[in-house]
Amino acid sequence: MQFYKMLKLNFPDYKIKLKSRKNTLFIFDRVRKKWLKCTPEEWVRVHCVNYLIEDLGYLESWIRIEEEFKIYNLKKRFDIVVTNTDLKPFILVECKAHTIKINQNTFDQITRYNIELSCPFLMISNGLDHYFCKVNKEKKNIDFIEKLPEFKS
Repeated sequence: MQFYKMLKLNFPDYKIKLKSRKNTLFIFDRVRKKWLKCTPEEWVRVHCVNYLIEDLGYLESWIRIEEEFKIYNLKKRFDIVVTNTDLKPFILVECKAHTIKINQNTFDQITRYNIELSCPFLMISNGLDHYFCKVNKEKKNIDFIEKLPEFKS
């Protein structure tokens, strides 16, 4: 196994299913219910999904992963979107590999995606650093917040 696959990320410890097949490591995606090649970004994405479910209380059925959408007639794929009780996009999450430094380009990407998705909350993570934001539509900016809202039934 390569180092990143066992790298301790800045998340609580979760029960993550891993398996090796023909010298390739696979990770189980609990939302899509399938085994995926364990890339550095997938390692972070699975941890983010667990954080949303285990720590914030969102339902698996409200989480959408790597779905295609269009922005300015260009096909794009978001990493994670959590919907609200009305099944409208609520939290947009952008995941990067732990080796990718989060910078202005990352924030530009997620805000560009959010033009189409209109999520009131954003999260960016490379597994080591996490940024949480609340979108302020009136001021047309984002405000950094301590953490994302928990699901309240």
